[in-house]
Amino acid sequence: MHVVQYHKHMESPHKPKPLSTSLFYLFLLLSTNLLTLFISTNFYSSSSLCASDTAATAISASTTTAHTVTHPNLDDSRNTLDLPPEFLAFTSAQKLPFGFNTNMDSDHIIPPVGSPCTLFPNELRRYMTYKVNGSCPDDELLAQKLLLKGCEPLPRRRCRPAAPPEYVEPYPLPTSFWTTPSDKSVVWTAYTCKNYQCLIDRMKTQKGFDDCKDCFDLLGREKVRWTTVGTNLDFPIDEVLAVKKPGTIRIGLDIGGGVGTFAIRMKERNVTIITTSMNLNGPFNNFIAARGVIPMYISISQRLPFFDNTLDIVHSMHVMSNWIPTTMLHFMFFDIYRVLRPGGLFWLDHFFCVGDQLEDVYAPLINSIGFKRVKWVVGPKLDRGAELREMYISALLEKPLKNSW
Repeated sequence: MHVVQYHKHMESPHKPKPLSTSLFYLFLLLSTNLLTLFISTNFYSSSSLCASDTAATAISASTTTAHTVTHPNLDDSRNTLDLPPEFLAFTSAQKLPFGFNTNMDSDHIIPPVGSPCTLFPNELRRYMTYKVNGSCPDDELLAQKLLLKGCEPLPRRRCRPAAPPEYVEPYPLPTSFWTTPSDKSVVWTAYTCKNYQCLIDRMKTQKGFDDCKDCFDLLGREKVRWTTVGTNLDFPIDEVLAVKKPGTIRIGLDIGGGVGTFAIRMKERNVTIITTSMNLNGPFNNFIAARGVIPMYISISQRLPFFDNTLDIVHSMHVMSNWIPTTMLHFMFFDIYRVLRPGGLFWLDHFFCVGDQLEDVYAPLINSIGFKRVKWVVGPKLDRGAELREMYISALLEKPLKNSW
């Protein structure tokens, strides 16, 4: 382009150029184009495996979408090469060894990672900085903070997490159901308490709020959950199971299930329940696993990792309430509807809100999903004082056997 412009600038309207001069400029133009082609072929080849190509692939295939997200902490002009090398290595499009795959409709695979991860470059850099094939940093709090901010799923890492130095194996079934695990089964550095006895006692000794503060005391309130009736808001577990034909409630999910007691109750009745839980100042996932049921470390924001129309029952207690943004809650309820099989049960256990919200917001929202009401009980929530006008909803809802629209 520049050669052509220079050529035109030098042309005179009054004097014709000799043929030799025209041939010279033509030769110069061809040489320049050939040189450009040579440079681009050697330095930007798609078959190159150098680090710059890996980064470029990651930018084009993995991080471009994330950079379109509006966020006050995100500098839109920031170059993606500022991201940690291990993050780019993981998120880069990987060529399939056997070429095109009809299931994927591609010859590459892009490992999934939460797009908001790139919104928090400082935390992400700390999380993805480690010695490959070595030990992972002791950074459970950092990882959970990233996950709760929306960096979900977290990127995989090529390092080994810390394990308890003198690990003790769990108790055998069924002893493990109602026995406190060994302190040596947990890495305690992320928590205020450094042993299970501290967690058991914290309801009596610790001021301030902690999630599920009394859950670790298996001889306390956990021992009677879903078996005794305190108010009409408490549904006994056997009463819920009796709604369906015997043996047809077999598999399900407990969302925000604390220390897994709901799953234990169901396991005692030959029902397999997966429990989602976070480690909010306590080793909830370790505790659930030690009891002999399955923990799943995901936040309430993540799409449920189950296929449509597959689960017999979904249960949630307390975690679903008016602290969740209404639109997000609407998506959550529809996701629960999605994974339940036709005829499956959604047990909404002690959902709470402020009085006016019940009829104005939450009852219409729940009704909009399409569930059939099997049982619906409303009552006051008085543990923080009647002046707050808080209300509970306990509901047993059924997904229709046939679409009703």
